[in-house]
This record gives sequence, C-alpha cells and structure tokens, in this order.
Amino acid sequence: MPSRSQLLSSVFLLTTVFGCQGQRMESRESTEAETMVDQEPRSELARLLANGQAVFGMFARPQNAEGGRAAAANTETDFIFYSLESGPWDIPTMEVFMTAMTEAAGEEKPHPVTLRIPPIREDREAALAHVTEGIAAGVEGIVFPHIESLQDAELAVRSMGDRLWPVNPSGDLINILLIEDQVGIGAAREIVGTPGVSVAIPGPGDLRRAYEGDMQAVENAIQTVLAACKEFDVACGITAGVDDIGDRLAQGFKLIIVNQPEALSIGLEGSGRGG
Repeated sequence: MPSRSQLLSSVFLLTTVFGCQGQRMESRESTEAETMVDQEPRSELARLLANGQAVFGMFARPQNAEGGRAAAANTETDFIFYSLESGPWDIPTMEVFMTAMTEAAGEEKPHPVTLRIPPIREDREAALAHVTEGIAAGVEGIVFPHIESLQDAELAVRSMGDRLWPVNPSGDLINILLIEDQVGIGAAREIVGTPGVSVAIPGPGDLRRAYEGDMQAVENAIQTVLAACKEFDVACGITAGVDDIGDRLAQGFKLIIVNQPEALSIGLEGSGRGG
C-alpha cells in the first residue's frame, strides 16, 4: 500500500499536469512539481504544521472592526478563527474585520484568518461558492464543519485547488475538517486518511450534543479522531482552555483553538514555543 506522502505527491502531480496539452508543457510542469516537493509552505501556519509544531488560534470576537483591532493586539495567537457557519453569509463584514486588523497591526504582518463555512451537507454547490469567496477575500484556511464521509472530505480537498497544503508542499492554504457527528466519528479513518487533509478536529461542543451529554462517549470520539490523525500523519486539532490545554498538547494535538485568551501563553510554553 502506498504511503501518505506518496499519495499526496501523486495527487499534486496529477493536479499540476491536468489539462496540459503537448509533451513539452507536460514535461515542464512535471519538473516544476518535482521542484516544489523540496520547498517549504508559503503559509507560516502551514510551515509550522509541516514542521510538527503546535499552532494556536483564537475566535474572532466580536466579528467587526473592533474585533479586528482586538485580534491585532494579541501577539501570541497564530491565527484567527472566523465563523460564518450559521447566520447570514457576510463576507463584506469579514473583510471589514480583516482590514481593521491589518491597519492596527501596522508594520507587523496581520494574523491569518481561517473561515468556517456552512456545512457541505446543506448544499454542496453553495459550499464550493463559499470556498471560492473566502479565498478571494484573503483567508488562509477554510474550515469545513460536520464532515461525515470520505466524499465530504474529497470535496473539501478538491474545492481548494492547487494552493492547498499538503497536496502542494509549497502551498499557502490549509483546510480544517471538523468531525462532530456520530456518523463522522464512524468514518474517521476514511475522512482523515483522505490525501490532502491539512487538519482534522473532533468538535467537542457538537459531539456533546451528538452523544447527548455522555462525556465519556465524547472523549472516546475525540480520541478516535486523534488516533486516526496519528495513523495518517495529519495534524489533529481541538478547542481547549487554561485547565486542559497542557493535557491536549501532551496527547499530541497540534492545532488548538483557545476559548480563553490567557490559555495562549500556557500553550506556547507547553509546546516549546514560549519565551
């Protein structure tokens, strides 16, 4: 059975040469693809993940210009998690948030934004449009909630094109797949093992509802996804706070969205990135 790296290389090469006409063009683009294998990701977020480092994010709160300025003031976070999963699909307001963050950052590079879109299962064609609009607005990651199957995972990978890390080893975009339903947990290995998945997250909040408050079942589901991530060498994410961020790092989680800003310094210290 081919390794994950071999599968990713194959997917990237096929994406690169697809549609090329003539042997000369195909040869040139194959050479370019092979060269890119040795390059680091163009996204700092993807570069940290590629190097096995833990990364930390915080929720965009509030989702307006004020929130953008507040995000810029926090120098410990690696990225901002912006959600449009429910409510109006409002890219212009997100752009206001991002502009305010950029202006407040001054000479410093603004934090990358990951955008949570509505679930694929609600409307697959709409999901493709949401991905396109988010990337056009300048986000560096797309978060796909309620991923339930291999087909969902394949669509999430395919929708992001050839800028996606790790399909493209020098890519500047990532995808984050949320597995937060019982059916998704049952398909965790197929989902996580899909070539091109950047990060997989078992969502504790929705899993709590899915398992009707049975916290042992929730933790078992979380560990099921973590085990699949370790098996397929995919970064696993989780939400965490001051009380459990150290434990989650010790368990092997590599992308942590904090629900308390003060957890960032604890996470950075615990991951060896503090100081």
